[in-house]
Amino acid sequence: MSDDDSPEGEDLPDNVLFDLYRQYIGEPDDRIDVYLGFGLFFGGIALAGLALVLFIGASLFAFESDPFWLFREISFGMGMMAVPTLLLGILVLLPVDNRAIYAGAAGTAITFVAVIGFAILYPYNFNVEGAQYTAHVVVSYAVGMALVLVSTGVALVAHQIERAKPGPADIEPMEEPEPTESYSDEEIRRDIEDAMNDVDITWGGVEKHEGTSLTFDLEEEGYDFSGMQVEAKKVTSSSTTDDQVQGLKAMKGGENKTATSTSTVDDQTTKLNELRQKRKEDQEKAKTATATKSVGGGGIIERLKRLLRIS
Repeated sequence: MSDDDSPEGEDLPDNVLFDLYRQYIGEPDDRIDVYLGFGLFFGGIALAGLALVLFIGASLFAFESDPFWLFREISFGMGMMAVPTLLLGILVLLPVDNRAIYAGAAGTAITFVAVIGFAILYPYNFNVEGAQYTAHVVVSYAVGMALVLVSTGVALVAHQIERAKPGPADIEPMEEPEPTESYSDEEIRRDIEDAMNDVDITWGGVEKHEGTSLTFDLEEEGYDFSGMQVEAKKVTSSSTTDDQVQGLKAMKGGENKTATSTSTVDDQTTKLNELRQKRKEDQEKAKTATATKSVGGGGIIERLKRLLRIS
């Protein structure tokens, strides 16, 4: 039966029937489902067993005697009621909708009516020459059994499908792939500018802190700052930045000075010849001056010695 029929707060007993129910069907909802379902199920089996025993017992009496027909009638009636009763018990045990149980109960009731008709007609007016209601009994029983079989079959299929469904604990969560988003340089730059609008930082990258400022009025204290008021001298230099860089390199040391000349070899040769010619002229002038000095400054004695070749 459905969950709506189960009373709230009812404690279910713990016995063999409930253990069987939990083992083969599931957790019971109501004790009525368990007791009524197993009662009909085992009642159908008991009717089938008694029907078999009575059918065998009929052979102990003389053929076509009254006890013989009585045992046969009871055994056939029990056998006809055993099958729908057993199927209705299974239908009650299964956790199905009430409509399926009502259909099965209606089919079982039709079969019982057919069994009553069989008991009235058997043996002299059932399936003999001139019998008029045999077909009515058979058709009624077939319709009732069809309802019971269809209801039970649908309930069994629905129960197996329900058991095959995975429970919440059996379902593994699916990992959804993370969406891949792409941003352009303009969007990134705009986001950075929006985030930095409310931030006040200094050039050092440290957030500006509005602290407490201290103010000192030293003039009121009587300090003399006359000697500290020195006018700064402005020094200018005519050298360029390149000259200063070269000077720094020279002070650093390790710099090799390389003198280069823009004159060619012919110019150097010409200057060398001019220098030689000048030196030659200077030497001749010096000799002439020395000779003139010697002639004018030696006197008569010297000239007589030279003439007489007296050393």
